[in-house]
Amino acid sequence: MINEWDITQTNLRRLRENGLPKVAVIPTSAIEPHNLHLPYGEDFLHSAWVSRTVTERAWKQCRSVICLPGIPYGVDCNLMDFPLAMHVSQDTLNAMLRDLFESLVQNDIHRVVIINGHGGNDFTAFVRQVQSDLDIHVFVVNWWRVGSDVYSDIFEEQEDHAGEMETSVAMDLFPELVEMEYAKDGKARPFRFQALEKGWARTSRRFASLNDHSAVGDPSKATAGKGRRYLEIVCDRISDFLVELAESELDEAFPHVPD
Repeated sequence: MINEWDITQTNLRRLRENGLPKVAVIPTSAIEPHNLHLPYGEDFLHSAWVSRTVTERAWKQCRSVICLPGIPYGVDCNLMDFPLAMHVSQDTLNAMLRDLFESLVQNDIHRVVIINGHGGNDFTAFVRQVQSDLDIHVFVVNWWRVGSDVYSDIFEEQEDHAGEMETSVAMDLFPELVEMEYAKDGKARPFRFQALEKGWARTSRRFASLNDHSAVGDPSKATAGKGRRYLEIVCDRISDFLVELAESELDEAFPHVPD
C-alpha cells in the first residue's frame, strides 16, 4: 500500500489528481550520545516516528497533510567532548529549512509544522524572521513537551536527557536498541549559582561537565508501557492540531481568532 501522506512514497500522478496538501510536516532531531544504554539515533528515531504517526492519523481525517524526510543532525556543540556527537550549527539548520520552505511556498503550501526531537535546536528567532521574509506560517512542536501537563501522572522522575521518559519511549519504539544493563544513574552536577538553579538566568551546559555519560535523568524506572501511554497522548494532540491547521482559513487574522 502506498502512503500518500509520505512524500517519499507518493508520486506525481497522485499529486496532480488529488491536489497538493495544505500542511507539510518536517521532523528535526540530532545524532548524539544518550547515557550508555540508548542509541545515538534516539532523537532521530523518535522524532521520525512521531512525525510519521501524526501525519498518517491526520491524513485519515483531512487528506491534506504530507510528511517530509527529517533532518537527522542538530545543534550539538555542547556535547562534542563525547565521541561522534554530530554537530551542525543552528545557522546551517536554519538555512536548510529556509530552502525547503521556499520550495513549499513555490507549490502553494504555506503551513509548515516542525516536529522537533532535540532540545539543542532553537528555531525561535528563525521562525520570526522567515515568516517576515516568506509567505509562510511555521509552527514548532517540541514533541516531548506536548504532554507536559500529564507528565507526572505517568513518570516518577524528571529528566531532560536520556532519563525515564526518553528511555520509556525507546523501550516502546525500538526495544532491541535499549541496553538497560549498562545504564548509569543520570545524576548531574548542579549549578553553583542560585540564579541558574532557579532558572532566571540561563546559560549553555557543557555536557561533559555534568557527568561522564551524557545524561540528565534517572532511567531506572522506565517501562515500555509508560512510553506507549505518553506517545499516545502526544500523537493524539499533534494529529488533531494538524487537522485543525489544514482546515483553517488563511485569512488576515490567521493564526488568531478573527473578529
